[in-house]
Amino acid sequence: MEAIQTWVSKNKLTSIGALWASGIGASLAYNSRTRSPLKPSLKLIHARMHAQALTLAVLSGAAVYHYYEKSTMEHGGSTHDSPK
Repeated sequence: MEAIQTWVSKNKLTSIGALWASGIGASLAYNSRTRSPLKPSLKLIHARMHAQALTLAVLSGAAVYHYYEKSTMEHGGSTHDSPK
């Protein structure tokens, strides 16, 4: 898990791009299976909205995690210490 966190922290732009691509791809795949009367342009707009929501959720989670890590380090505790 730590290797993934290290890679994501070093490759932030690539991570966000991959997240966007997977969100758009998943949304388009879902919409292609359902027979909705939407035009392809509207399907693409909906796919982008889903990707934006997914990106916002991940960035919010990362911000909360960063805040938690920073606040525990300031109070002298470490989240990586094993219990003794």
